[in-house]
Amino acid sequence: RAARPPPARAARPPADRTWAVLPLAGPSAPTGRPAHHPSLTWSALQVLPWVSMATAPSTAAPPRSPDLATHSIAGAARETGLSPDTLRYYERAGLLLHPVDRAASSHRRYDADDLYWIRLVTKLRGTGMPIRAVREYAALVRAGRGNEAERLALLEDHRTRVLQQLEETRANLRAIEHKIDVYRDCAVERTAEGTPAP
Repeated sequence: RAARPPPARAARPPADRTWAVLPLAGPSAPTGRPAHHPSLTWSALQVLPWVSMATAPSTAAPPRSPDLATHSIAGAARETGLSPDTLRYYERAGLLLHPVDRAASSHRRYDADDLYWIRLVTKLRGTGMPIRAVREYAALVRAGRGNEAERLALLEDHRTRVLQQLEETRANLRAIEHKIDVYRDCAVERTAEGTPAP
């Protein structure tokens, strides 16, 4: 008998690509940094442009390359710095925009859009956004255009919390630096007296 052709994959709905203009770091992401903010580190700065870009219309897709369009879960893990278990969890938890495509062998295949979105989710989680909020944001993007105001409000609320956390971290760092200065002074005094510093 002639072999049956594999079933055709269901086409993904047209993607709302307003999220795809974000300056995420990574091998397949666009480069470039947002304007300097004196009170933030670079890792935190990567969060802030999402708010101003949340409603920016764009039809430009992230750059694609043939190998990135067909990554296995192990390859996607290498590209994103996450473990395969974390990638599976992101999918189960509803944090991805679409179900990950499957090869004929049923193995997951990640394309450039999948990897780009996963990096965004990682940035949101890395700055403390709860799973519930990430899931809500993914649902809004998945629904398509027309809810940009809700996305903007969600990201602005998150930015406010991130800035508060950064201020608390800076205050804690100042306390640590003060104690370091105290111990350095003690070490200098002990050395000057000929007593080894403990």
